[in-house]
Amino acid sequence: MDPLRRLCLCLCLPLLLPPPAAPASVAVPIPGPNWAACKSLSRELSRLVATLKEPHVVLVSEDPKNWPPRIRCSDACDPSTLDTNNTRCLHRILQGLQHYRDLLSSDIFTARRLPRLEAALDQLLRLVQKEPARPPRRPMAPSETWAQPLLQRLALQRLQSFSTIMSRVFTHSAGPR
Repeated sequence: MDPLRRLCLCLCLPLLLPPPAAPASVAVPIPGPNWAACKSLSRELSRLVATLKEPHVVLVSEDPKNWPPRIRCSDACDPSTLDTNNTRCLHRILQGLQHYRDLLSSDIFTARRLPRLEAALDQLLRLVQKEPARPPRRPMAPSETWAQPLLQRLALQRLQSFSTIMSRVFTHSAGPR
């Protein structure tokens, strides 16, 4: 076989063969909290908030700048992202847990302490935090006594919404792999 024909075959043969299989990308989960424990505690928190009896229903509109941390679509708490990178989602959950723990220890709940709810929040915080816990902050200026029941109701409604979403995140992450 002449050298020119051999060169053509060597150059064209790879074009006739099927392309090599792409290496399988393996998603390496980022180590995080004990998902099963977080799942259990977040469900307990949701259950506790749902069992609280409130004296009345009040609709309060607030300035969106003062809203507590919420889990949003941009926080990457969806199942496909949680399997590969849960850092942003856990950070948002940590912010929310700290906010509600601070709120429950504020003057809003002075006359009505909720120790079981506070304990559940503290346990979840210990599981989710990577660094030592920060001391509780006072999230707002002292409230008027007459406004405390209204603020309690609003805080508990928002905590219930937050804990429902958080529980779904932990339920997914604690599922079988």
